[in-house]
Formats: sequence, C-alpha cells, structure tokens
Amino acid sequence: MTIQVGDSIPNVTVFVMDEDGGPQAISTDELFKGKKVALFGVPGAFTPTCSASHLPGYVKNADALRDKGADDIICLAVNDAFVMTAWGVDQNVGDKVRMVSDGTATFAKATGLELDLSEPGLGMRCQRFSMIVDDGVVKDIETEDPPTVDLTSAEKMLEKMS
Repeated sequence: MTIQVGDSIPNVTVFVMDEDGGPQAISTDELFKGKKVALFGVPGAFTPTCSASHLPGYVKNADALRDKGADDIICLAVNDAFVMTAWGVDQNVGDKVRMVSDGTATFAKATGLELDLSEPGLGMRCQRFSMIVDDGVVKDIETEDPPTVDLTSAEKMLEKMS
C-alpha cells in the first residue's frame, strides 16, 4: 500500500555522498526528524524529463521553498550515491537540493512507491512523487506517471507549502 497523508516515513537506510567522496549510510529518521522537508522522487538520474524539468524546477525554486518553511529539499532516486552526486554536479545543484540515493529501492518499496521499469531495461525504480514531510510525517503527497511533471513540480509544492 502506498504511503498516505498522516503516515510516518518508514525508517530505512539511504545514502548520501560524504565529504571524502564515498557513500555514507543515513537513516530516514535522521533526514526527517525535527525538520520540514520538501521531498521529491524521480524515476532516474540523467533521464530526460527528470533532467530537463523536474530537478531544475526544485533548484530554481529552492530559495522560495525555504522561504515557505522547508528546512531541507531532498531529491531521491533509485540510483547509487555516485550517480546522484554526478547528476547534482551536472545540474548545478550546489547546496540547494540534497541528492539522496535509494540504490536498492528500499525507500521506494517501504513506501509503496516502487515502479517496475524492467521492460525498457531500467529495473526497479521509484515513481515520480513529491511529499511535504514535517517531523517524519507526510503532510502532502502527489504521484504521477512519467514523463508528466505537473502534480509533483516545485511550483505545485510551493502552492501547498505553508
């Protein structure tokens, strides 16, 4: 069953790149506890729609999202931490968006947001989604089928942030 408004984010391990250039395990409890987070997930780093509009929209609107109360902005994908970091560099993310790796789809499966793209050779991924998470609790969630980026865009999230 897909995670819903009012549900707590399951405590699973995801990965970020550490200062020494290696993957560092981090719990979702650590990512979300005591913070208001603008979280969005993409089917894959470097994919056309994700690179052309989804991630760039959050980079462009990072300051506005923070002005609306976001303590952190997280991009999550079922890619490894090296790929997520390289994609962030390619997209000039800087410190505006935290690039988080769900390399084995642990988060995607735990939240019911997994997407099987085996047919086109991509394997298990996460659905395109956006969430407003406040202290580990989902306050808003949207999902949509790729390649659409309407409901899960940064602009839509800005409308919902308070």
